[in-house]
Order: sequence, then C-alpha cells, then structure tokens
Amino acid sequence: MEINCTAKELFVFKKIAHAAASLNRETYIIGGFVRDKLLDRPTKDADIVCVGDGIELAHAVSKQFYPTPTVAFYKNFGTAALKVDDFDIEFVGARKESYRYHSRNPEVAPGTLQEDQWRRDFTINALAVSLNESSYGQLIDPFDGKTDLANKIIRTPLEPGQTFSDDPLRMLRAIRFASQLGFSIEETTWKGICLHVERIRIISQERITEEFNKILVSPKPSIGLDLLYKAGLLHIIFPQLVDLAGAEYIDGKGHKDNFYHTLQVVDNIAQHTADLWLRWAALLHDIGKPATKKFEAGHGWTFHGHEVVGGRMIPRIFAKLKLPQHEKMRYVRKLVELHLRPISLTKENITDSAIRRLLFDAGEEIDDLMLLCAADITSKNKFKVKRYLSNFNLVKERLQQVEENDRIRNWQPPITGELIMSVFKLPPGRVVGDIKNAIREAILDGLIPNTYEAAYSLMLEKAKELNLQPVD
Repeated sequence: MEINCTAKELFVFKKIAHAAASLNRETYIIGGFVRDKLLDRPTKDADIVCVGDGIELAHAVSKQFYPTPTVAFYKNFGTAALKVDDFDIEFVGARKESYRYHSRNPEVAPGTLQEDQWRRDFTINALAVSLNESSYGQLIDPFDGKTDLANKIIRTPLEPGQTFSDDPLRMLRAIRFASQLGFSIEETTWKGICLHVERIRIISQERITEEFNKILVSPKPSIGLDLLYKAGLLHIIFPQLVDLAGAEYIDGKGHKDNFYHTLQVVDNIAQHTADLWLRWAALLHDIGKPATKKFEAGHGWTFHGHEVVGGRMIPRIFAKLKLPQHEKMRYVRKLVELHLRPISLTKENITDSAIRRLLFDAGEEIDDLMLLCAADITSKNKFKVKRYLSNFNLVKERLQQVEENDRIRNWQPPITGELIMSVFKLPPGRVVGDIKNAIREAILDGLIPNTYEAAYSLMLEKAKELNLQPVD
C-alpha cells in the first residue's frame, strides 16, 4: 500500500477488495482519503469507486462483516454508503459527466477509472489507490497530484475554464482547500476562477454557505476570505463584507480598512476557538460601519452606533445566507451589539454598576464576548495594544470580582412577577413591571444586595409609593 493506513483501515480495504474480486469488479480508493493520507491528516471516511454498479458492491461488502452494517443507497444517484465502527465508506460506480451551461447538475454515464479521474475538481483529489489483486495498493496519479501535494498547489486536472464553468462550486472549493491546507492556487487555475466568478450565481445558496462556513472554520480564515475578495466572488455572495473594504481620506485624515481589520479579528479569534458562531460574530462585528460612517470636521471619521446598526442587519444576513434563524442568529447578534462595551469600560473609571450591567446584559455569553473584544484589538502600535490589553485585563478582573460578590451572570430576579401579583392581588400589567424593574435597577446599581430579603423590602417600599398594600 503506497499510503500509510491504520491496521483497521487495511482490514476494511482487504474486505472491500475481496468483495470486488468476487464480483470481478475493478475497484479503487479515490479522492480525499488518499489526499489526506499523503498529507498525514486524520480522516474517518473513504470514497470507493468501481467500474460497474457501486450499490451492488456496497451490498457485497456489507456481507463481509459481522454484524452486517446497514447499506444506505440512493438509486437515482448510483451511490451507497455503510459504516464500519466509526469509519464511513461511500461507494459509487466510475462515471463520466457532461454539463449544460445553466446547471451544475451533470448528465452522467458509466465510465472508466480514467474518465472518473478526469471529472475530478483538482489534481490532489484525483488520486486513486488500487484495490485490485494485480495492482493492490498502487497509487494511480494521472495528473501528478502527488507533486502538487508536495508543492502545496491547487490545480485543476483539465483546463480551468471547463472545470469551473461545468461546476462553479469548484471555485469556492479551490479557495476552501487553499484556506484549509495553507496551499496556493496555481496561476492558470486562479485566472480561471477570476474569469468565471459570475457562474457562481447558478449555485444554490445552501451549497455556497456550506463552503463559506468551511472557510470560516479553517485554521487561518483570512486566507480564504481574502481570496474570495480578490477573485470577485465575495462581491456576489456577500456584498456587505465588501462594503467594509478600503479607506477614505478627507483633510489628510483617514480610517483603517475595516475589511482587513475584520479579517485580522477573525484570525485572532481562530487562535482561541473553533466555534463557528463565535467566528461569525467576529466576521460581523463591524458590519454596521459602512452605514454609520461620517466625517466630523476637526475630529475625523466616526462610526457612532455601528454596533446597533450591525445587530439589526444580522437577521437579514442570516436569512439571505440560509443560516439558522433562531438561537445561533440571536447569539451572533448579541455579541455584535455588545462588542464595544468591555472596551468602553477601559476608557473610564470602572464602576461596579457598569460591570453588573455588562454581566447582566451578556449573561452566559460573557466569556465569548470578552474573547471577541480581545481579538478586536488590532492596532499596529505596540504600545497602544499593550495599554489596551492592560486595561482590558483590569476589566476581566473586575468582572470576576463583581460576579463572585453579586452573582449577576445569568441573573434571575429574586422577586418574580407572579409573587408581586400574589402579594398585592394584582392582574398582569404595567404596575407589576414597574416594581420588577425598580428592583432590578436597584440591584444593578448596587443600592441593595442581590438577595430575596432586600428585594422583598424594596418591593414593599415601591408598592407603598403606588398606594398598594399587601393583601392577606
């Protein structure tokens, strides 16, 4: 075997080879598994291509194991899949493809291994390993993909214009692989992407967003995001991000390029978390700046309220990109709307009240918010960064102290609306809300401790001001 496999993988491949031989069927491992093994990357799935019926082969393979794994098959697509422990295996018959101009869905016909390799998107994904008795374990590399792996190159096997026009999603995949693997896109291939960006419009939003998310969770997302921008793809799939690009000057005063600042923030946060939605918050934290940009004579450029405007933009962005519309969207919006608060506290005398309000508003997301705010410190002035981080650490310390004393994080009011209604025999309404708000504000301002006894006493006091008496 010309690739390094585990004992478990070798055992599975021997079983597949045995089943293929019993059907007299040419069979190969192909694509990502071979690529990742040559790169020494972990992988938990493999694609198997055979010359003939892939579904029939999958059923024959399943009988080689006990207990027999279930075969999920899709007759319309000619594919089948099964799982051996935690190893996913997909089977398909070798095929050749032809495309109509206005669709990425190909017309498919049975083909040879060579024809199947020709239809692959990149040379590094066209690598195959034989599972046939006469050539078991041999690497089949018609486009010198192994060399491209060694040189860290993304290249199409055929003329790039044909590859990208046939299936425009491959443009995003090229950039995604460059971002995931830290590879460069070969010059002719890159020119092919730039020439065919408009073709991306025939791809469904779900497929575009799937690739975009993979770029966002890559080790250094700025690689892929910058390539999307330079190719012109970002202008089509995410124009609000492009609006951040560039710096404008008036009277010699300019502002930073908010697009490249955003890319740096995303890279900064990627060093600390793989969480997709926290990375989305980093990507969108300044999305409201273009709409709020103003030049003030004698002062310079301002972006007042960009966090509020950005927060309002997020539901529309999530809807357009077919991202989750509920919990995840609310999480990202919350972080975007709060992302200036911790930094603003470093510029003033930090009161316990301000800290309590930040803890109350951020709740369970306070740690993620602080991570985002730290990532947002991107000045090239080392002394400025050092000062910001020093002040920022003071805010973190105060957050911890106040939380230990007052238990505001995930705060639940010690006096509920139901209790207020019960004590004073009130129906739901404004009076109940006014009393609850008075208690909350008093606790956040530090006027009373966050205890039931103190809150109950204040409830009685506020009720008396409203001419209310407890009803026994």
